Amino acid sequence: MIHVVSFSGGKDSTCMLLMMLEKGMPIDDIIFCDTGMEFPVLYTHIEKVEQYIGRKITRLRNPKGFMYYLGQHIKTKGKHKSQMGYGWPDINVRWCTARLKQDVANKYLRGKTVTEYHGIAYDEPKRITHNAKRNIQYPLYEWKITEAQALDYCYSKGFDWDGLYKQFRRVSCWCCPLQGLKELYALYLNFPELWQELMRMDSLAFNNFRADYSLTQIEKRFKMQEKHDKFLEKLRFF
Repeated sequence: MIHVVSFSGGKDSTCMLLMMLEKGMPIDDIIFCDTGMEFPVLYTHIEKVEQYIGRKITRLRNPKGFMYYLGQHIKTKGKHKSQMGYGWPDINVRWCTARLKQDVANKYLRGKTVTEYHGIAYDEPKRITHNAKRNIQYPLYEWKITEAQALDYCYSKGFDWDGLYKQFRRVSCWCCPLQGLKELYALYLNFPELWQELMRMDSLAFNNFRADYSLTQIEKRFKMQEKHDKFLEKLRFF
């Protein structure tokens, strides 16, 4: 039996890892499934965690990557057979999680008897899953640690993700279509290079970025909002 921490690099998995080490719980491996679409600061955070705990984190990655599945992969069965790419993921088809995280982790752990530890906070019970074939433990939920408490704990240990959590509720893939408009606006304003990359990526997908708006429509809306915000800022000085 080996004990494996599933580490996303976010507040919950970071809190869980540090608390497990503080409590002396057995940890044989720490795995991070890299989608290739993480915020740049997340990689810096992982290095900081490694230095803090004095251990290496195992980095796993699907060699084909996000861009391949977005617009190049040819479907061979099911709905839209022969379609180029899966297109943008949505709430019902989260191929990004399946192909870039779950498949990669399952391949790495195949043939091993494993206890997995996932960072699910006490106030998000709907994310807890039960699988008879896998032994998954949820320490934060068992310890009744909420998302807010997990973040405060990480801050107390000196981990702040360069302020990302002040702009985004989650700090996983920056290109996620499941983000709210408020978070996308923060991406547009504060990470213009990533926003331009997002616009370029959009041309590879067969579907709209979101069900309600295309990315072009969203950008037009954000440009208007930015002008409005700048106008209000000027008024403050009169």
